[in-house]
Amino acid sequence: MKRTSRYALWLGLLAVPACAQSIDQAAQPAAQLAEPPAVTEAAPDAIPATVVVEGRRPGPGVWKVSKGAHVMWVFGTYAPLPQKMEWDASRVERLVAKSQEVLMPPVAKAHIGFFRGLTALPSLIGIKRNPDDAVLHDVVPSDVYAHWTVLKAKYIGNDDGVEHYRPVFAGEELLLAGLKQSGLSYGGEVLGTIEDIAKKNKVKLSDSGYDVMLDDPRKLVRDFKNSQVDDLVCFTKTLKSLDIDLETMRVRANAWANGDIGEIRGLNFAERQDACLDAILNSSITKDAAALRQMRERLRISWLKSAEKALAGNASTFAVLEIQDIVGPTSYLAGLQARGYAVESPR
Repeated sequence: MKRTSRYALWLGLLAVPACAQSIDQAAQPAAQLAEPPAVTEAAPDAIPATVVVEGRRPGPGVWKVSKGAHVMWVFGTYAPLPQKMEWDASRVERLVAKSQEVLMPPVAKAHIGFFRGLTALPSLIGIKRNPDDAVLHDVVPSDVYAHWTVLKAKYIGNDDGVEHYRPVFAGEELLLAGLKQSGLSYGGEVLGTIEDIAKKNKVKLSDSGYDVMLDDPRKLVRDFKNSQVDDLVCFTKTLKSLDIDLETMRVRANAWANGDIGEIRGLNFAERQDACLDAILNSSITKDAAALRQMRERLRISWLKSAEKALAGNASTFAVLEIQDIVGPTSYLAGLQARGYAVESPR
């Protein structure tokens, strides 16, 4: 199952659909790269790795939001998770089965129409690549490229194709390769299981995000492909903190898998993702797409509206959020609490 994210718009539209990506990779010529700068930076010292849990695990408990006789059970998801973990969904299944509605995580969805989407597809080919067929060492400082070369050899290996990627996408490839080596995966199995449980029990599934209407998706993609993106901060943060980030993700994955709420609360969820998302959202794609601006806050407002509607209309609602939206600094549940709802966390 594909990775699901509240930022599905930029992951889906800009990270290239699978069919377009395969065409893009097939169309890439054999790399004719200029001689890269000499690598003078030594590989960082190895960080003792946390052992990633395996087997059947319960995941975290659920938060309870209530007002009067109306209750909402809120479950927090996290990614990446251990590749060899099997999630025990029995507790969630009991709560979903007695609910009238399952509120899915908020997602910004791009709506361009089926046929318009087909006509826009060819323009997506090559969207990951730098303008003018530049390669990474042409667009990043030499010391940053030297660091990239060390980490690429460690996690990706001999892949010249990624050298043509924009820094934000090259960094994403590096992170995904590191996750794989660390025994972690960005799969959407947990959310998929919840969807299956809801369908099995004939419980209504509801969106909680908002729609992004794109008047001219081909122009948006074309402008992005021809423009420079200020993604050096994203790329540099990825390189500087990759080994530490991978270790942190292992700790978080274990905490989620074991349902350790105390450990989850103690984790800092401020990630490099924000710098990388900002690189995209502050680029030319938002110049003519007002619905993309202030995406984080719009998603939060949209979810709060959907949650209040569900709480008012149902005796029992089951909601799914990313865990950082529950315990992070901009907690959605704190927003409900400020509006007079009682919030109880699991023990």
